[in-house]
Amino acid sequence: MAGTLEDKSIWEDGEETLGEEVLRMPTDEIVSRTRLMDNEIKIMKSEVMRITHELQTQNEKIKDNTEKIKVNKTLPYLVSNVIELLDVDPQEEEDDGAVVVLDSQRKGKCAVIKTSTRQTYFLPVIGLVDPEKLKPGDLVGVNKDSYLILETL
Repeated sequence: MAGTLEDKSIWEDGEETLGEEVLRMPTDEIVSRTRLMDNEIKIMKSEVMRITHELQTQNEKIKDNTEKIKVNKTLPYLVSNVIELLDVDPQEEEDDGAVVVLDSQRKGKCAVIKTSTRQTYFLPVIGLVDPEKLKPGDLVGVNKDSYLILETL
């Protein structure tokens, strides 16, 4: 059971609990070591503050993203058929130093869907459904604005 600094039982046995090494040190060295420990404590406190701030910002991002998902999953869905699933690897194409399109740099599964409004779309990001569970011909519900696949029907 640890006591506070005001607890007298901590200070009563001070001479006996000090290590032999500390007893043999000159005062200047003890003072310099306490300064080093104080600096380490300050560094650790600032690290704790940084990590808690980072945790707080991550929790806010998670909260915002769950709200965005909730908004985007609102009904009605647009009914679509999966036409084709593609594995895209940006390393297969040559780099010629031209303008880079971010959609062409994505790795992983992509999809081509045909909506009930007779439009065909390429989806570089499939959406909320696991790409491994999709196959061509599946009936899916997509967001009517972003065309991201929200669920299989």
